[in-house]
Amino acid sequence: MKRALSNPLALAGFIIITSIFLLALLAPLISPYDPDAIDVKAILLSPSSSHWMGTDALGRDVFSRMLFGARISLLVGLVAVGIATFIGIILGAIAGYYRGWVDVVIMRTVDVMLSIPTFFLILAVIAFLTPSIWNIMIIIGLTSWMGVTRLVRAEFLSLRNREFVMASETLGASDNRLIFKHLLPNSMTPVIVSSVLGVASAVLIESGLSFLGLGVQAPQASWGNILTDGKEYIQFAWWLSLFPGLAILITVLGYNLFGEGLRDVYDPRSSQSS
Repeated sequence: MKRALSNPLALAGFIIITSIFLLALLAPLISPYDPDAIDVKAILLSPSSSHWMGTDALGRDVFSRMLFGARISLLVGLVAVGIATFIGIILGAIAGYYRGWVDVVIMRTVDVMLSIPTFFLILAVIAFLTPSIWNIMIIIGLTSWMGVTRLVRAEFLSLRNREFVMASETLGASDNRLIFKHLLPNSMTPVIVSSVLGVASAVLIESGLSFLGLGVQAPQASWGNILTDGKEYIQFAWWLSLFPGLAILITVLGYNLFGEGLRDVYDPRSSQSS
């Protein structure tokens, strides 16, 4: 970790991500109002000392809803990427280790999945399901594993003929030992970088779905549905669009900076070739 944080990009991203996580974690303690409390006497108030980010059309405090919305956006990002990474590691390891017809079937499946725009695929699946935070996390995870699969497969193909792997195989090591003891640990660096960058994509997808009304449902706050509320009043209630938009921008920027920093530290060849 010290080596990663020595990179300016990784350090900047880590500071942003940590700050957002702390705000989300401490939301019940630092939130000045109940995020779902309606106050008809405080409808569409502009930012002030009593409401730092103003109020919405129902008189709810936007700052409080932003804090609790951070929890939803980060949870969706982390869980969705966790699902996608798990599936990608398993399929990529199988394809890269066993090769042959197994590799062909898995990689042709990856090609088919990649030929379909991810966002439209998610929209098609959600159309048949009830919009909820758990469905959103699962669907994003189940439609985002292809990149990890290709990374793990490429690493396995590169490592498969290395001396330490061939020596272990000669000594009678089982397939499970070769995969989980020797190959997989040496293949995780690009997977970690991809996962960090994947969280940023998942946050964007969740925000987009919530903005369209297909993601997290009201009254539960997320940055996307706060933006949805803001589009109706953008001409005179600019704060409803500005603050959630900035939150999404800063969060995605933080993950991208951290991911790029990790890539520069652990895979210098990528930075040299770019």
